[in-house]
Amino acid sequence: MSYLQPLTPEEKLADAKKQLSLPRIVVICGSARFMTEMAEVDLQETVAGKIVVKPGCDMKSPHELWSDPVEAEALKVRLDDLHRAKIRLADEVLVVGDYIGDSTRAEIAYARSLGKPVRFTHPEVDPAP
Repeated sequence: MSYLQPLTPEEKLADAKKQLSLPRIVVICGSARFMTEMAEVDLQETVAGKIVVKPGCDMKSPHELWSDPVEAEALKVRLDDLHRAKIRLADEVLVVGDYIGDSTRAEIAYARSLGKPVRFTHPEVDPAP
């Protein structure tokens, strides 16, 4: 006798996206130094018919929301968690820029651990062995 296995959360999400006829979702990753390039890539991917999610703020630029170092560190943790949620939601990851820092490297590893395809605007920086 064969029993159906319950769907995993990932399978449920993929099924919901399919039922809703959603376009592919791409999440942009990369260093905050590439925010201008990310905006251009967002435009290109959107025109190509994809839903785009990307980092929503640049903590390297001064702002009152992260002017206090203690609050800034707590905010960075929350934003990192939020970006990992964006990666889980996405169908693919697009890494922008010709530099990969520790945070972006961790995001790439996380995406790959989930089986997400990862593209690069500069493929030569791909940290994959």
